[in-house]
Amino acid sequence: MNTVAEHIADFLKEYKPFDNLTFQELSDIATNIRVINLEKHAVLFQNNDPLHDSFYVVASGVINLTTIADAEETILNKCHEGDIFGLRPFFAKNNYMMTAKAREESIIYAIPIAVFRPFVANNSDVLNFLLESFAVNSRHTKDSMNSNGKLLSDTDFLDQQTEMQYIQSLNYNNSPLTTEASSIIKDVAILMTDSMVDNIVICEKNHPIGIVTNADLSSKIATGRYPITETIDKIMSSPVVTVIENVSLAEAQLLMLKHNVTHLCVTKDGTSKSVVKGIISEHDLIVAQASNPGVLIKEIKRSQLPKDLKQIRDRLSDLIQNSIQKNIPISHVSNIASEINLAIIKRAVELSILDLGSPPARFAWLSIGSQGRKEQLLLTDQDSILIFEDVTPEKYREVKDYFLRLAKRTTSILEKVGYEYCPNGHMGSNMLWCKSLSDWTKQYNSWMNTPGENSNDLSSIFFDYEIVFGEGKIEEAIENVIFKNAVNNTLFFDFLGNDALKRNSPLSFFKKFIVEEEGPNKDKFDIKTRALMPLIDGARLLILNANIKGIQNTYLRFKQLAITDSKNAEIYLSCAEAFLTLSKFRTVEGLKNDDSGQYINLREMSKTDKEKLKNALAPMKDLEELIKSKFQLTQFS
Repeated sequence: MNTVAEHIADFLKEYKPFDNLTFQELSDIATNIRVINLEKHAVLFQNNDPLHDSFYVVASGVINLTTIADAEETILNKCHEGDIFGLRPFFAKNNYMMTAKAREESIIYAIPIAVFRPFVANNSDVLNFLLESFAVNSRHTKDSMNSNGKLLSDTDFLDQQTEMQYIQSLNYNNSPLTTEASSIIKDVAILMTDSMVDNIVICEKNHPIGIVTNADLSSKIATGRYPITETIDKIMSSPVVTVIENVSLAEAQLLMLKHNVTHLCVTKDGTSKSVVKGIISEHDLIVAQASNPGVLIKEIKRSQLPKDLKQIRDRLSDLIQNSIQKNIPISHVSNIASEINLAIIKRAVELSILDLGSPPARFAWLSIGSQGRKEQLLLTDQDSILIFEDVTPEKYREVKDYFLRLAKRTTSILEKVGYEYCPNGHMGSNMLWCKSLSDWTKQYNSWMNTPGENSNDLSSIFFDYEIVFGEGKIEEAIENVIFKNAVNNTLFFDFLGNDALKRNSPLSFFKKFIVEEEGPNKDKFDIKTRALMPLIDGARLLILNANIKGIQNTYLRFKQLAITDSKNAEIYLSCAEAFLTLSKFRTVEGLKNDDSGQYINLREMSKTDKEKLKNALAPMKDLEELIKSKFQLTQFS
């Protein structure tokens, strides 16, 4: 072995995943490696470039992995000595989705995928490491102190996205073509052409024994190696690689890679000794990756029309449905759905600005209510407020007029996407909720310091907000107004506390569900008003009282309260879990009926689910008692 290859093998053995290979294996790989010298700022590959035949290891220097969104370059990761990158050719067929650029003079080792693939297929540790690195883009260096340093923006979002890839289900052809081993090649080729498919499964007693693809027909028949009068078993690939019906995207990718095949056969029990249920192709994997949350967000940023955004929102519904069927934690699904919802709202504001021209003043568009709490899994209504910076009195009218037009356009786009107008008019397009920072400050001061006087316009949803677009300092200013007013404000907490407790009880004295007595939802259980709202209201009240800023989500509010007020931790943690369970019931109901999921049909529920639902209502009593004693509530007259 030459000394350069020896030097490379010595270097690689210090880093994952190469430390799982023998020195002999590393030496064989090293003799095929290309050494690339990159000048400062040189680009190795760009977003949308066709894939290379190698992946890369940084020998020295630093490589920035970047993506461009909203005309801004975002660094996804910085790869240092020993880090691997450019793994897309292993796991996908579509082009690169990021740019690799040298931050300084760097030396890179290019490892040909064809050379490395056998080592991956025979070593599950190497395979798992590569899959995780590809999915998370995480850093793994010799120095373990650095190895968990993540430079990704929204790391949690990306981690959850990765987790989804491990569990995300696939849509595939569940009525595949099948034939017997004795069929004649010509007849099979005609059948495949007529059915417009590129593969056929060869079965014996309904069990798969082989597969023939268009590639087999090209390489074995078109080249004249076999006559078309032969039987199909002569050209089939055998044995087939079989999988169970609910195989995930990541598992399917692993198996194709491991066995170097382009199709997987789905069978009833995942073995070749059971009935064929479907066929998964490489194309199915690429389609599934297109429903990946990160891909959806990229598409949102490129969308030009409401119908583009609607189509993405529909795909989000499919993603939510699949994730729930796969039992992905509802908190993960919720986080990902929120990021996509917020990206859609942000794009709607951007498209409106593109239409109307630049805003005459700085502003912030805030989602309020369930969108502000990042709890909107179903297509429920939109709630928003618009706050613009203070302007001189003579400009006020003109500036407000612009922002009302902007808000009307934005809410109209969102309505076309599927978010209905708020029936109570809680939207930035309503002149009451589109005003200057000073006017909003007065509004919050009035709500919080004289809460009973104009109680009809105080809605607690104005205390759950998330900036979607615009100036972060404006949201900060409103948050400061709220928390300043909250200090020792007995009157406000008395009002909010009684508001939180006035919801109707979910269970009767005899522990029976209290259902609607009349109307279109007669005999159904109102899970929103009777179960979720008391938890949402309770969490908001307690978090404001504890003076904890920056947490809007009900589940996270309870988790934080368990830390801050540890003597009541058990109650808070029970409430947090209950909230997730109830949210899941509501989401499942909403997806089933294509509505907001507010009313649960108890007759359609299994006994186990009814018990589960009942158990989730148990912590509410403790929460109610806690609120009563904490705020010494006097019932508002």
